[in-house]
Amino acid sequence: MGGLSTDSEHLRTLVSRLSAASVAVWIDGGWGVDALLGRQHRSHEDLDLVVEISAIPRVLNVLAQLDYGVVEDHLPTRVVLRDTLGRQVDLHPVTFDADGTGWQARASPDGTDCEYPAEGFTIGVIDGEQVPCLSPELQLAHHLGYEPRPHDFEDMRRLARRYGLRLPPPYGDSRSQVIQRQSAGSN
Repeated sequence: MGGLSTDSEHLRTLVSRLSAASVAVWIDGGWGVDALLGRQHRSHEDLDLVVEISAIPRVLNVLAQLDYGVVEDHLPTRVVLRDTLGRQVDLHPVTFDADGTGWQARASPDGTDCEYPAEGFTIGVIDGEQVPCLSPELQLAHHLGYEPRPHDFEDMRRLARRYGLRLPPPYGDSRSQVIQRQSAGSN
């Protein structure tokens, strides 16, 4: 895990610098959830970015200029970078097919390629500015297949409430209902 939490200003700087280098990115994970909700709801240990695999060299170059270095290289599945302050960026490289669907190599829980349907790429808002991110449905799909942490339950509950999503297990089971009741006053 990263040391220092990533703040919204730093997130916008990273996205802006990558955009200036002609790199398309989409915000995933906790920051992606907050972008869909239009405001930050919790601190974030890292910034998850979906990026086309062919852009990885440019991404690494831009992030190196911001004092980031690779700390985990699991290409073609993922790359983790950390800056000198301990802020972390987790890259999710995808290859796009002719239909615009992205595929992250070996990233599904069963080791197969993870699908990012073309309609799953959308726009959210961070600090009043539009940012590219993943759709609520894709966020939910990508939060399945692993043991959720408490903040995952909260993130999915917020998305479900805002977008009318039906939460599947484990988010829609009795455990999530208990967590939802316990955190009902935390909005």
